[in-house]
Amino acid sequence: MCGIVAAVSNSNIVPVLIEGLRKLEYRGYDSAGLAVLNPALHRVRSLGRVAELATQANGLSATQGIAHTRWATHGVPSERNAHPHVSGGLAVVHNGIIENFAEIRERLIAKGHVYESETDTESIAHLIEETLKTVPDLFEAVRIATAQLTGAYAIAVLAQGEDRIVVARQGAPLLLGIGEDANYAASDPSALLQVTRNMIYLEDGDVAEITRSSCRVVCTDGTAVLRPVMESLLSADAVELGTYRHYMQKEIFEQPQALANTLELIGGAQSLSPNLFGVDAPAVFQTTRSVLILACGTSYHAGMVARYWIEQLVGIPCSVEFASEYRYRASASSSDTLVVAISQSGETADTLAAVKHATVLGQDKTLAICNVAESALIRGCALRFLTRAGPEIGVASTKAFTTQLAALALLALTLAKQQGKLSPGDEAQHLKALRHLPVALKKVLALEPDIMNWAAQLAHKSHALFLGRGLHYPIAMEGALKLKEISYIHAEAYPAGELKHGPLALVDKDMPVFVVAPNDALLVKLKSNLEVVKARGGELYVFADADSEVATSEGVHILRLPEHYGLLSPILHVVPLQLLAYHAALVKGTDVDKPRNLAKSVTVE
Repeated sequence: MCGIVAAVSNSNIVPVLIEGLRKLEYRGYDSAGLAVLNPALHRVRSLGRVAELATQANGLSATQGIAHTRWATHGVPSERNAHPHVSGGLAVVHNGIIENFAEIRERLIAKGHVYESETDTESIAHLIEETLKTVPDLFEAVRIATAQLTGAYAIAVLAQGEDRIVVARQGAPLLLGIGEDANYAASDPSALLQVTRNMIYLEDGDVAEITRSSCRVVCTDGTAVLRPVMESLLSADAVELGTYRHYMQKEIFEQPQALANTLELIGGAQSLSPNLFGVDAPAVFQTTRSVLILACGTSYHAGMVARYWIEQLVGIPCSVEFASEYRYRASASSSDTLVVAISQSGETADTLAAVKHATVLGQDKTLAICNVAESALIRGCALRFLTRAGPEIGVASTKAFTTQLAALALLALTLAKQQGKLSPGDEAQHLKALRHLPVALKKVLALEPDIMNWAAQLAHKSHALFLGRGLHYPIAMEGALKLKEISYIHAEAYPAGELKHGPLALVDKDMPVFVVAPNDALLVKLKSNLEVVKARGGELYVFADADSEVATSEGVHILRLPEHYGLLSPILHVVPLQLLAYHAALVKGTDVDKPRNLAKSVTVE
């Protein structure tokens, strides 16, 4: 993986390809490349940023071509492993992982094919070229060749002598862009907003071709299919940096508006409606006896918070599973389980596969909580709730997380109401609190100067501990993850009560300890945990509420949030941790938006 752009036009498409790759940089990558016909096949590749590729492609002109940003899975980051890969007169770009590439490689080498890279992708190029020897039509050759692939792929194929580009997908996102006197393909709509808002989202098994004036799609067996043309809801301006220094900074400060947008449907409502989650939600919610949440990374932490909310408000069991692990173990299933899948992109391969596995087990009451309306997850689940965070470009998720929490809070409250566990008075109070979230969050963001001072001290440390209790333990986990992701400081999170069961051995004057300490029922217990750290010489940094009775003293630093927010407190308490990680990374000089080794949308296992 990571990003694909392709175009066939009557005018020069090289600037379109380069700009499309720039829009996909947020997904994470280590190399970039493009191939065009002008009229012979011409390839340019670079190790590093798209800016370097643009320099190398300066002055190049062509009317059809393919381009790619690569995040290494097979073979080290290098120019020879960068896409596109060629075989004979054709070039291929590919997202995904081909599981049987070694078998294909061995077979084709025996037939005389010579490989230049360590990648799985190169086997696709050689396989298509080999197929063309007996099936001389490029479109048919791609369809027949891809049927031999095991794994996930989204590919675009460019060949000499052809006035078209052929694409195919299986388990990795790919869409077509419909323009005037031009057509396009990409792995993400943001890459094409510069030229069109009209998109066709391909399904698994689809093979398609684009020409200057047309496109056609067939399914696996070659039968023609019609996929609807949809207008993308994304705005080109939404993916611009504007006046901010980094996308992560922009997205942190966009959170009040993102929450307001996500909660817009309850803005004037007097009560919660299950129809927020789909027309079938009322019947599903009434018969739900347990909840299974499937997610990865930051979305997993959102699910862990939701477990506390659901079990407290609804009184039914809720389990949270890493999507990457769930389908590889034997698990008990129940048809009255609501399966909730959480993903920012809606294209996370592990989460999509986990949902399919749950469905195979008979758990077909599926709900997607996602930020991308056109995503595979939204299209593949029976129920859906669209978080309206807008495009999130920074690899380290911020506004997607808080809007996921808002959606999950709505889910917990709606389930409770549907099952007779929420009184009208409590419902009104919760609705009032949800509507006030954007205002409360703006007050939290005003604490940035104090957080910058803490970050300056943290940036010179090698390790950090994050502590929380109850529904704030997942927030401590999210704070540790953010710090690791963008500053490369090793951080771990623990429930504060677990300190005495091992982690306390790490505490000394060089181990800063960050504590999420809202004024809730567990504050008294948490205070005793703080005393244990203090007695071992640990330096404490405590995120408290205005009315929390936690005092500043030597080795104990307190940052007070403006107000206590009860069950919704995690949504406010995570924001200072995001700012802490951001400013620590600034001091260290790391790449905030594109941290090493990471990708935004993980579309492979």
